[in-house]
Amino acid sequence: MGRKILLVDDEPLIVKGLKYTLQQEGYEIDSALDGEEALDMFFAGPYDLVLLDVMLPKLDGIAVCQRIREHSSVPIIMLTAKGTDMDRILGLEYGADDYIPKPFNILEVKARIKAILRRSTVMAPAVEEKRVIHVKDLEVNSVKRSVYLRGQEISLTAKEFDLLLLFLSSRGKVFNRKQILDTIWKNDYTGDDRTVDVHIRRLREKIEKDTSQPEYIFTKWGVGYYFTDKD
Repeated sequence: MGRKILLVDDEPLIVKGLKYTLQQEGYEIDSALDGEEALDMFFAGPYDLVLLDVMLPKLDGIAVCQRIREHSSVPIIMLTAKGTDMDRILGLEYGADDYIPKPFNILEVKARIKAILRRSTVMAPAVEEKRVIHVKDLEVNSVKRSVYLRGQEISLTAKEFDLLLLFLSSRGKVFNRKQILDTIWKNDYTGDDRTVDVHIRRLREKIEKDTSQPEYIFTKWGVGYYFTDKD
């Protein structure tokens, strides 16, 4: 059985075309035409990835993304006809892992799906042998891809978790935006580097007691970001 994808779009022709193409790639596809149906199907899952249109009837894609993020770190790719930088950042703000504007090339969609699913199952080399990492109040399981803060599980997106593993692989090393994009996004992202700042800020909001006085992720002004080397 292939990876299972939930496809959410209110345009039947798009659903039909994507569903057929992705099934040819070996994916198992379920589809929903509105936001409420999407949530019902998602929570009856599980799914390995969600392809989610922004403009949906009953409940829009941003709201659906938020609801999913409250319970799951499953990778989410947003599909939207809105192509401005602000719309892209807005989607990422609410927990999406990637963004593909319409009209899209089906080859690009397939490539993005493969890349995200591949990253979601690959551990950072330097932490692979040490499956459970403890840093202060933080516990990270690199196999289960789970994160606990003071005993409470924290829900991270796929990219947020990959970022955390990257930092843990080289604690104390400063990564600039380009290095982070090249490592986490590779060739899958063609936008500007502000998305790195968005993901770092969201990760900080989830693991730091006070983002103005971080314990884990620090900024080297004018250079980049680094993870504490103190336990």
